[in-house]
This record gives sequence, structure tokens and C-alpha cells, in this order.
Amino acid sequence: MHKLEKYDWGTVPYALAFEQQKKLFEQSIQAKSRGEKTDNILVVCEHPHVVTIGKNGAISNLLFSEDYLKQQGVQLFHVDRGGDITYHGPGQLVGYPILDLETYRLGLKAYIARLETIIIRLLALYGISGKIVEDAPGVWIDSDDPQKIRKICAIGIRSSRYVTMHGYALNINTNLDYFRLINPCGFKDRGVTSMQNELGRPVEINTVKRQLFCLFDEVFQ
Repeated sequence: MHKLEKYDWGTVPYALAFEQQKKLFEQSIQAKSRGEKTDNILVVCEHPHVVTIGKNGAISNLLFSEDYLKQQGVQLFHVDRGGDITYHGPGQLVGYPILDLETYRLGLKAYIARLETIIIRLLALYGISGKIVEDAPGVWIDSDDPQKIRKICAIGIRSSRYVTMHGYALNINTNLDYFRLINPCGFKDRGVTSMQNELGRPVEINTVKRQLFCLFDEVFQ
């Protein structure tokens, strides 16, 4: 069984988390290049309001100016992950797995599938049926109904030498109004949702963190 170190950074500004994450990512790549053992790490945290655009994202999916975002207390970052545009904010649990996929004998596609599996299993604990959609990474609700399909968890990663960074963003008690600033993940015809929205009640985020830690241990053995 592979050891997975877990850290809860609490609520942290996106820029600071990004720099800390890059440092861990680069340390792992450097260790690997020297033939040394790499650490497998999972960080969870929340961010103040921020919109991020991935390396292949379209600025046209940002529906308001950067000045307007600033007026609303929302920062904007262009980042080096895959995927398009998304929002992070309070009540959303972001996970940054910094893993050496070669230690798990995984390729990128299989890795993303494992992340989706973890989120689906987590949602099932609350009676929420999460699904995957081919060619649209993340976890969705009512994926078989074009009128109702909505995303509950976004996934976007970067990898180098099979070491990963970035990860997933699960909407727990997220204020979904902020998603109106963007076309989430580049989609104009699909909604977003949260665990709170699906259940009609707030969800204890610390409980979700513990459950996710356990699920990561089960899936990434």
C-alpha cells in the first residue's frame, strides 16, 4: 500500500496555494529526476472568490470584465492546468493531489477516472447519484437529461514526468450565483449544482474532508 500524506490548508488565497502547490510539484519532479523516492500528497482547502482559466480556456467564457470581477471581490487567474474556466469560493472543497502516477502504475486517463470514482462514491454516501460524461471530465447529476444536466465537481490537472498537480473542485455549500460570471468549464447549456442544493440543507464540510481522505486511501492503495 502506498503512503498518501494528507494536508488541510483551511481557507487560503488562491495565489498562495498555487505557489505552495507548485513548490511541492517541482520538489517531486526533481526527486524523481535524481532517482529518489517521491512523496504522494493530497491537499484540501477552500479559496476566497476566484475565477481561473486553464491553459486551453477561452477568455470569451468569462462573461464580465476583470474590473467588474474586482468590484465583486473576485480575483482572476490564468493557470497551467487542463480544462477551461471555473470558479472557486467558500463552501467549495478543492483538492490538489500531487502524485507520482508511476508509483500507482497509472496513466492520466486512468488517474482522472479514479478521481471521478472517489467523488461519485462520496456523493453516494449522501444519496446523490453522480455520473461521468465522456469527454467532459468531472462529475455530473442527471447526465442523461440534456434539460437537467448539471456539474457538481470540476476536474482539471497538469502533469509532468507523470507527477500531477491541480485537481478537483467539489461544490458542497457553494454560492452558485458566482457561476453566472462564466460559462462553467466552457459549457453554455449545462448548469452547476452543489451538495447543499441537491439535499436542501447545508453539509458539514469537515465531515466531507474526512470521508474524502478515507476514499483516497481506498482508491489509491
